[in-house]
Amino acid sequence: MSSRLFQTVINQMKDAVERVFGVVDSKDTVIACSDLSKIGAYRNILSADLMGSQDVFMFDGYVYKMFGIHSSLEYAVFVEGVDETAIRCIKILAVALSNIKQYYDEKYDRDNFVKNIILDNILPGEIYIKAKELSFKTDVKRVAFLIRIVVGEEIPVFEVVRKLFPDRQKDFVFNINQTDIILIKEVSHDILSDDLKKLATSIIDSLFSELEAKTVVGIGSFVENIKDLAGSFREAKVSLDISKAFDMNSPVVSYGHLGVYRLIYQLPVKLCEDFLDEVFRKEPIESLDEETFFTINKFFENNLNVSETSRRLFVHRNTLVYRLEKIKRITGLDLREFDDAIVFRIALMVRKYLASRLRDS
Repeated sequence: MSSRLFQTVINQMKDAVERVFGVVDSKDTVIACSDLSKIGAYRNILSADLMGSQDVFMFDGYVYKMFGIHSSLEYAVFVEGVDETAIRCIKILAVALSNIKQYYDEKYDRDNFVKNIILDNILPGEIYIKAKELSFKTDVKRVAFLIRIVVGEEIPVFEVVRKLFPDRQKDFVFNINQTDIILIKEVSHDILSDDLKKLATSIIDSLFSELEAKTVVGIGSFVENIKDLAGSFREAKVSLDISKAFDMNSPVVSYGHLGVYRLIYQLPVKLCEDFLDEVFRKEPIESLDEETFFTINKFFENNLNVSETSRRLFVHRNTLVYRLEKIKRITGLDLREFDDAIVFRIALMVRKYLASRLRDS
């Protein structure tokens, strides 16, 4: 498609330029030219790395200038001659062809179309019209991954993710800021959420092995229709936000597995504060020391089993019972009772959520 676009522009400009000029792609092949006989010729300029640090360079009687996006310069425009006229001409051509390509991509490119859906930059009624123009399947199973860079550079990570998912008809990769990269993945109908977590883990491992980049991945829900992609992306983003708020320390977070964390995250701050005041009406939760919190967490980890928890803590069973009785006196909650344990567990989660809101404010 790019070759036809460039050739159309060249045909319109060749009478004004009055020299042989054209475009070479990343494979060193002439894809468009004012002299049609040269189309398909091999130039050997990109693989020879002739450009170096120069903006414009000369080779074999022609002047060249690179243009493209991101870290990879996709094309080079060339003009016959090595004089000042050729240099001025090529600078104008490079700007013109680059801008035309950008405009075309924004209007017709599939990646840009999906990105506009994700970011709600396209009206719902226009989605299906645009999909038809692009021959884009609207009713296949897809899911959104949000890859967030914790340590690393945006552009190299972006390029590696694109290489991991080279099928431009089914998978779409684009960045929305300096830390967040979106992957929209088409999946089969029999794929499970555990399969998505394995895929996310493999992405994280690949980025670390190739770039030593540390990343986390949020996973949205499966969607069956293109109009629901924005929802899957929002879920992937919320997954990472919730993971950060509750200090989950998990590199892969799936929206469908967040359970009560998701519920608490959507509660108003005032309601959370009122809940804590109600639960800890006798003494504030801050009256419990770090050793007590450690004991409580171990008790929950061992499913409220006194004997197992005392064994894991290397304390006598009676010592643990004494600590639990102390918690009961302070809070009014007996953690050996299931209902009280549930209330206390949720209260701890609410407390952590409020602390995260305070840090972010």
